[in-house]
Amino acid sequence: MSEPRRPIAAVGAVCFKGDDVLLIRRGAPPLENHWSLPGGRIEWGERVADAALRELKEETGCEAELVGLVDVVDGLMSRSGAPDEPPWNHYVLIDYAARWTCGEPKAGDDAREARFFTPAELASLGLWAETLRVIEAGRRLLQD
Repeated sequence: MSEPRRPIAAVGAVCFKGDDVLLIRRGAPPLENHWSLPGGRIEWGERVADAALRELKEETGCEAELVGLVDVVDGLMSRSGAPDEPPWNHYVLIDYAARWTCGEPKAGDDAREARFFTPAELASLGLWAETLRVIEAGRRLLQD
């Protein structure tokens, strides 16, 4: 009998430098070659907030201070992207808002590129609707 499938816990860092948000172009599945928030799986025994800062540093070379929890999002990934197709993977994405403190974006780990984007540039990137929503929610959190 095979082990039942379970969601994978992962973190995302919604890192702002002024109004600009830091994104990575993914270098590996899922969503290879797409722009996304820096983040990844939480390691065994690692606190969620520590994982967010670690992933940010590994993928972008940047450091930040966490401001607060933005949201928890289900990432149900299908092979084709069709909404009625059953998921092949399920990520529980825990997204934190962060304020950039140092470092220049440089792709590392499984990121192909890393850079800050202005709010006006985001619309042309083809981001997942949930990513756009989380970025805006993170922006509001930093303004409070």
